[in-house]
Amino acid sequence: MLRKNFASSRWARVGVFGVLTITAAVIFTVDSADARRYRHRHSARQHIHHRQAADTYSPSFSSIIVDGNSGATLQATSPDAIRHPASLTKIMTLYLLFERLETGKMKPDTELQVSEHASDQAPTKLGLRPGQTIRVEDAIKGLVTRSANDAAVVIAEAIAGDEEDFASMMTRKARSLGMTKTVYRNASGLPDDAQVTTARDQATLGRAIQDRFPRYYRYFATTSFNFRGQSIRNHNRLLGNVEGVDGIKTGYTRASGFNLVSSMRRGNRHLIGVVLGGRSGGSRDAIMRNLLAENLERASTTRTVAAIAERNSSDTAPDVAKAADAQPRPAQVAAVQAPSVEATPPRPASAASRVLAAATAAVPPAQKVEPAPLTNGVIQGQPLSIIPGSSEPMKPVKVKTVQVKAGQVKLASATTVQPVAPPVTSAIPSRPEVAETSGAVVAKAEAAKSEPSRPESARAELPPQPPGHGTGNGILGVLPASAANGPKPSVAQAMASVDQAPRPQPVQEPVPTRPAVHTGWIVQVGALETEGEAQQRIEAARSSARGLLSKADPFTEPVVARDNRKLFRARFAGLERDQAEAVCRTLKRADISCITVRN
Repeated sequence: MLRKNFASSRWARVGVFGVLTITAAVIFTVDSADARRYRHRHSARQHIHHRQAADTYSPSFSSIIVDGNSGATLQATSPDAIRHPASLTKIMTLYLLFERLETGKMKPDTELQVSEHASDQAPTKLGLRPGQTIRVEDAIKGLVTRSANDAAVVIAEAIAGDEEDFASMMTRKARSLGMTKTVYRNASGLPDDAQVTTARDQATLGRAIQDRFPRYYRYFATTSFNFRGQSIRNHNRLLGNVEGVDGIKTGYTRASGFNLVSSMRRGNRHLIGVVLGGRSGGSRDAIMRNLLAENLERASTTRTVAAIAERNSSDTAPDVAKAADAQPRPAQVAAVQAPSVEATPPRPASAASRVLAAATAAVPPAQKVEPAPLTNGVIQGQPLSIIPGSSEPMKPVKVKTVQVKAGQVKLASATTVQPVAPPVTSAIPSRPEVAETSGAVVAKAEAAKSEPSRPESARAELPPQPPGHGTGNGILGVLPASAANGPKPSVAQAMASVDQAPRPQPVQEPVPTRPAVHTGWIVQVGALETEGEAQQRIEAARSSARGLLSKADPFTEPVVARDNRKLFRARFAGLERDQAEAVCRTLKRADISCITVRN
């Protein structure tokens, strides 16, 4: 009986355990199926969302291919449409930095301070912290490879003090290069609705940075570099994978799409390509490859286009730079600053009024003048600058004179000298037969030339002349000593009377001369901080291109930068356009910066 009850209870336990097991299995199976169904539905929804996002992401597309040798546009799609540059902005950031390296204001090993604003920039970046420093060369490589936004701001603050002022400098530089539709608002290319450009403008910048800085452009060929223990690779996948590609920069923001500026050299051919608004990095690169391959055979093999020259100084305001073509050329500016007969035609006036104005002016005006050359007492018929003390430009004329009433002659001057010859009367006899025009005196002077010359003893003795007499620097500036030795005694008496009166001592201080007006095309080889450095740069350029610059006119030109620093431009003038371009090509091969300027 007991055995029977025990067997029954055992089977009951087995039954209960089996029921529990089956129930657990059913529950687990149902939960797994629900989870699979949920994951499938969620995955499907995500796929639909991503597909919809991809379908709606369609940035505006632009492209251009430019022949680097001829400057011709070989292919273009909406090249002048407004786009956002993204990190292509850093090309201009580096352009301004290369200027500082070229002039010696910075060096590759110069340490740049990292500010809090720079360290707060959004990725991508190098991870710089406030208070740290970074070498200029490392900052350049950080921009070229990783497109580091913090390094871009460090450069901007080192050059301009703050990023906003640096962005204004970038925009001014863009205008001076002919990038008419580009506006910069920051140094990195981070999103800003007002920061815009075009494919054509970026092609112009891509050409200009190579022409102007061939030595520093090589940084764009950096495939990778080590920075504080980490190896950083270049984002430009065409570099090293497409034959002949030597740079230059990629870029991306949501608003801009995937951007790329490329430079390719094969043989003697050179192409600059720009793609803006790619839908992915891969499609952008594929488009660029195809555009370069399709246009390579159409490119010229000889360089015929001039280097892109800056039409204004780097400190020209943007609104002024837009009108760069209307600005006066350097020769015109010099003519305005130093009036001459050619630059400012004289107003009609009688000879008597001009001489009277010259004699009554007490203090010469403070302006740059150049003495008129004289030969044998006759002013040559060539352009004259303003005579000191006159009120207007004077026409070239022969010897001038004016009647003076009897009495002591008084002349305006800063200093006087005592007469050194025996005193004679200061009264000048009345000469009614001589008119108050210079023509009569000129006629008599011409007649004197035809008469036989008299013995020296028969000529009136004149006292020693003060320095500067007869050179154009006296009060009248037109009466040399030899003019008194005419054939008529009355003329000699008149001159002796004037000479014996208390004479003004010419001002001994050198008279500033007007800037020389240089002709032809100008080649500039640098802007240095001292005139001595500018002269050294001129000599270095002469040594490198001696044959091409043998007949050029070297000169230095002082300019005032935006920060009130005085710089000296080292220049050569008097060249034809093809000569100037040939000079620049030769100098750039010698690592000497060079730009051509149309005078």
